[in-house]
Amino acid sequence: MPTLDPERIARLREAFLAADYTADGCLELLGAAAYAALARSESVPALRATVGQGSLQTLVRLFLLQRSVPYPAAAAALPVDEALADGWLVRTPSSEVRATVDVRPYANDIAGAVDEPSDASGSASGGGASAASAPAADAWIVSDLGCAVGGAGGIGSGAATDQGVPRSELVLGVGGASTTLGNITVRRPVRRALDLGTGSGVQALHAARHAGHVVATDVNPRALHFTRLTAELSGFGDRVEVRKGSLFAPLGEDERFDLVVSNPPFVISPGGRFTYRDGGMAGDDLCRSLVARAGEYLEPGGYCQLLANWQHVRGEDWRDRVAGWLAGTGCDAWIVQRDVQDATTYAELWLRDGGDHRGPREEYERRYADWLDAFEAAKVEGVGFGWITLRRAPGGATPVVVAEEWPHAVEQPLGPAIDAWFARQDFLRAHDDAGLLAARFRLADEVVQEQVGAPGAEDPEHVILRQNRGMRRATKVDTIGAGFAGVCDGTLTAGEILDAIARLIEEDPVVLRDRVPGQIRVLVEQGFLILA
Repeated sequence: MPTLDPERIARLREAFLAADYTADGCLELLGAAAYAALARSESVPALRATVGQGSLQTLVRLFLLQRSVPYPAAAAALPVDEALADGWLVRTPSSEVRATVDVRPYANDIAGAVDEPSDASGSASGGGASAASAPAADAWIVSDLGCAVGGAGGIGSGAATDQGVPRSELVLGVGGASTTLGNITVRRPVRRALDLGTGSGVQALHAARHAGHVVATDVNPRALHFTRLTAELSGFGDRVEVRKGSLFAPLGEDERFDLVVSNPPFVISPGGRFTYRDGGMAGDDLCRSLVARAGEYLEPGGYCQLLANWQHVRGEDWRDRVAGWLAGTGCDAWIVQRDVQDATTYAELWLRDGGDHRGPREEYERRYADWLDAFEAAKVEGVGFGWITLRRAPGGATPVVVAEEWPHAVEQPLGPAIDAWFARQDFLRAHDDAGLLAARFRLADEVVQEQVGAPGAEDPEHVILRQNRGMRRATKVDTIGAGFAGVCDGTLTAGEILDAIARLIEEDPVVLRDRVPGQIRVLVEQGFLILA
């Protein structure tokens, strides 16, 4: 692994910037199609785009494409002798140089995009390509060779890589799961943040932009070193502290954080083969333990956000099961299931991730059977993937815990919408029906109305309100609810609007004031109505 020398790393960063070895620079050089192909671990289009002799072409071939380059070309692009001495590069038998690690330009900002539901691995969106569309805050993610975006599935199922690193200790770069977590995280200035299970340090890097101090933990010492390299190379070395240990073990009992993020080794497997994905606990106990204890380390109002897998156990509702993890934590929670796979599909996904499909057929089938045996013994019928957001509830308040399935596309980044969701819970918790009717609301931006009914019918059978922002929800309302929402512009109170509607349809206003608040409460909770 490269040596951590802040002064030399600063010179390496200067060389990268001088050559425009940045997310925007690489996108301009390679073109959108070739750059997107890198997120799929396909390098041929990028190789064809880097036939020139410029410094940027050299750096792309070295650190993105893992190709050897002539020593003079490397010397023209970066302080090559320092990079060789510090272990970023090594000489080849043909007197060329090659990289020892993947160094991937990364726009350390969250891009605005629509995020389609991913599979259980979170692999629907690659990190490199999506980051390029955001205004660049230039950064670089350091990871093991071959592990930058597409995971380690292509390395093979052997015990060690070509570099002699045990495969169980590999450090991955930016993948779909880490991109998802970065997009859903609530971003606001905070004093202290915790990245639990940091890997190559991408979440710590994001947090360092809005936190005074970031603690990054991992059980893998190599991951901690890579996190320090990522932070130092990206100019945040003074804000990121690394600690070795599992879950909350590296923390003091009195430590508190305003933000905790975790992309943990959530894979539910019959054995802890790979540190970066298998937590080594039975079933989904690792995610359960993380959720059950996170509140102990949160400041009042602090958030914990994580990705998780959970078991669908025969005879149990997954919502009740996962919501039960929150018992006694004192945290509000929003649990969103984005995808669910049956036991066989899930096992096949992670067997391929482990490269087992490339090995002997008998070994593959044995491991497949082990997975299904473990699921059958635990009465597991499927596995859900999604995200969980916890927030330390206001003092004395009864926590709100909502678990829902939402496999549809959402607008990213979703962090502001998640923050607003919890603010709405505070409002609803503090206001009874009378208080709700005394409030003023406005219709959220980009809400449209759809009417469903038979052609030529005088009245619609259904009225649908649909959001084009945030979670992109749709909800069915009656004509009174639709009329109420359409009038909300912050001028009149909810009660005054209902009274006006009652006069218009010649109905007793007392009846409407008694009947409609439940519908208003749903529209507020789901973000169709915003407190004026």
